[in-house]
Amino acid sequence: MDDTQLIETRTPNAETLSSPSVPDKVSLDGLEDRWQERWTQERTYAFDRSASREQVYSIDTPPPTVSGSLHVGHVFSYTHTDVVARFQRMRGKHVFYPMGWDDNGLPTERRVQNYFGVRCDPSLPYDPDFTPPHDGTEGKSVKPADQVPVSRRNFIELCERLTREDEQQFEALWRHLGLSVDWTHHYQTIGRDAQAVAQTAFLRNLARGEAYQAAAPGLWDVTFQTAVAQAELEARDYPGHFHEVTFHKPDGGTVTIETTRPELLPACVALIAHPDDERYQPLFGTTVTSPLFGVELPVLAHPAAEMDKGAGIAMCCTFGDLTDVVWWRELDLPTRPVVGKDGRLLREVPDWITTDTGRLTYAEMAGKTTFSARAAVVERLTESGDLLGEPKPTQRKANFYEKGDKPLEIVTSRQWYIRNGGRPHVEANGNELRENLIARGQELDFHPDFMRVRYENWVNGLNSDWLISRQRFFGVPIPVWYRIPEGGEEPDYGDVIVPDEAALPVDPSIDVPAGYTEDQRGRPGGFVGEADIMDTWATSSLSPQIAGGWLRDQDLFERVYPMDLRPQAQDIIRTWLFSTVLRAHLEFGALPWKHAAISGWILDPDRKKMSKSKGNVVTPMALLEEHGSDAVRYWAASARLGTDAAFEVGQMKIGRRLAIKVLNASKFALTMGGDADLVLDPELVTAPIDRAMLAGLADVVETATAALERYDHTRALETTETYFWTFCDDYLELVKDRAYNRDGTVPEADAASARAALAIAVDTFLRLFAPYLPFATEEVWSWYRTGSVHRAAWPTAEPLRPAGGDRDGDVELIHATGAALAALRKVKSESKVSQRTTFARVRLSLPSSSVAQVQQALGDLRAAGRIRGDLEIVPAGDAEPAAVVDSELDEPQPRR
Repeated sequence: MDDTQLIETRTPNAETLSSPSVPDKVSLDGLEDRWQERWTQERTYAFDRSASREQVYSIDTPPPTVSGSLHVGHVFSYTHTDVVARFQRMRGKHVFYPMGWDDNGLPTERRVQNYFGVRCDPSLPYDPDFTPPHDGTEGKSVKPADQVPVSRRNFIELCERLTREDEQQFEALWRHLGLSVDWTHHYQTIGRDAQAVAQTAFLRNLARGEAYQAAAPGLWDVTFQTAVAQAELEARDYPGHFHEVTFHKPDGGTVTIETTRPELLPACVALIAHPDDERYQPLFGTTVTSPLFGVELPVLAHPAAEMDKGAGIAMCCTFGDLTDVVWWRELDLPTRPVVGKDGRLLREVPDWITTDTGRLTYAEMAGKTTFSARAAVVERLTESGDLLGEPKPTQRKANFYEKGDKPLEIVTSRQWYIRNGGRPHVEANGNELRENLIARGQELDFHPDFMRVRYENWVNGLNSDWLISRQRFFGVPIPVWYRIPEGGEEPDYGDVIVPDEAALPVDPSIDVPAGYTEDQRGRPGGFVGEADIMDTWATSSLSPQIAGGWLRDQDLFERVYPMDLRPQAQDIIRTWLFSTVLRAHLEFGALPWKHAAISGWILDPDRKKMSKSKGNVVTPMALLEEHGSDAVRYWAASARLGTDAAFEVGQMKIGRRLAIKVLNASKFALTMGGDADLVLDPELVTAPIDRAMLAGLADVVETATAALERYDHTRALETTETYFWTFCDDYLELVKDRAYNRDGTVPEADAASARAALAIAVDTFLRLFAPYLPFATEEVWSWYRTGSVHRAAWPTAEPLRPAGGDRDGDVELIHATGAALAALRKVKSESKVSQRTTFARVRLSLPSSSVAQVQQALGDLRAAGRIRGDLEIVPAGDAEPAAVVDSELDEPQPRR
């Protein structure tokens, strides 16, 4: 079937359809499996490759991290995106809605280590017959000490194997949820296409001078043995102690500082105070000697020193925190590192420590963890009298890798960077790049708009370029080699060999650069391959290019790029959104999409963000099976973009009730004409209350449409749901006798008016609810129409408001008559009789403004209220609600 045939034309004003084929018993059970299979067979959500760019609505779908299982937070945010996709498709757009899997990086490696009981050792040879010692079927993680070392290639093969299994589970869940993804368009961030895109973009960054390598101090996770970027930091409270330590002046006096890290005393390069601090101004330009180690240090001024913090003077070390790095750089201080990549103090005594006492003290600390080294140096400071008083407990803020458990250290290492405007005062054109990125943020339509400030704050707060290299194994290799000079043993990292773009993707640890042979690897005059991989964001930042077919399918790329929408979570504005804007700006000089829809977080009952790391997540499949996908989608869609929402099963139960009501009310409304054809003709709608109902529905269509156009799916749902319950509770009850016309006493034109209005209303409600409740609405649609409701035209208000005279309808008529019916029902409820009990007579008090309205629907009110005798209406002012002031009931009928 031609994809273009899937999009139906706009529903005409008048249609005649065969009598509905409605099941005897309607139910939500089993709808997900039945309709997912049908949608797949009929390619309901297939993207039309022939559509021009202006006909397309393209979505840069977030690729979820494939490392275990999805959680209910994913269901929450991906539902928001699916509502947009379904709405745009019904508006006649050809929706490009792909799915990606973010399967490279640390989370996958950790899962593979625990699942298979292995760890990567790049020095080992590849074993083609390797069988992992565990397969994770028992659900137990393998302790690091019990993990078997394997080659890098074996390890990567296990990563690929496990991610394939996870991806299948993820796809099954997404299908069950009803995501209208075109599953023929999917990718993996570790796949060959993604690798080719990431490596090409990197090489072009390198050629333009936007990518560079440097040996510089950077944040380092000692557990995972990898560098960490600024965007991956989390500031957490960490217990520590303040130590008052004395440094010695040449005249015999002392200067007291306070520090939480006395183990860095051997790395101290200066004492620093604020230039306006009168206490230390006499010391600027002089020197002091460090306790225990006897190293002469300058006392310097810098405006970043905090006069009101601690003693107001601090030691600058290589490196205790990021402020030390700033001071080191701006004051041109020496480099004296003592902490290694393993988180332990270097084992050799530094050559800048020359005193016997200093060298003995350091020897006691060498090779120890920072914790043990701290205890050793505190003991020595106590003995020497340079520690004043007892250490004072405190909670300090420390930087952690977002996936790590120990505070980060700052170590010097060779890494790859991409310029991002984070060093405007150091780099050429740094200010210009930052200003351009701020301007890009101004061009982008954020939903909600207040999220824009988070982007701007991040860009303005950057203090370093983007560190993209990682010392891990499963990821996109950095595609360069380094020449080894003739007669040399070490590579010249400044002599870079790059591949031709046509050869990509490459793995420098396996592949050989042009002009060389494998036996030259690691030899003088030969080469070595770059061992590092790219940060996962360096690939994910190119998701619109990867999904859109850049370099691989230029025809597709021109039809979908730049994309229309980037949906994502608020906490990765600083990583995914910013980095994608950066890469698109550098490569294309423009935004990668027009809109950014930012979802809030899911909160647990304690109002804490749900996350895997906190262990408070809820896995969604059981919820979907218990409550139904439509119900869970309803809960998700009830929260606005950018707003945190509580995990609330009660909302899901409300959603299930709504979905069931859609089935039951639609069956009720569509079958009132018996075996007669359904006639959806607004010209047949003549009764005032019928016109009023359609007029109110027209208002709902306009409100819901406008809300969805501005990405306010919650407002659209609220408006539709509220009026749907009015339709069910008031209008349906008022007109059902006229529509049924069982005894034939109702004029045929009046019965036809009710039936047409009911059919038109159901047809409209189904399309309004379709983005939210895709399974229930598709089920009802199939009772009386061919094709899919999700390929039907989005409703418009015009056909619901027939032109001419008073045919527009009085919307308040429904509410006024509904209030009168409620008053009649209340009498029967309070009398504890069935609603089928008739009134012999009724005296009804109404607000004056409602009298004329209710008079237009007296016939329906009599029938619905079971009024057999006289009905007297008494005007009673504008403020008084409808009320029965006098009545007589016939002999009560038993309740049913």
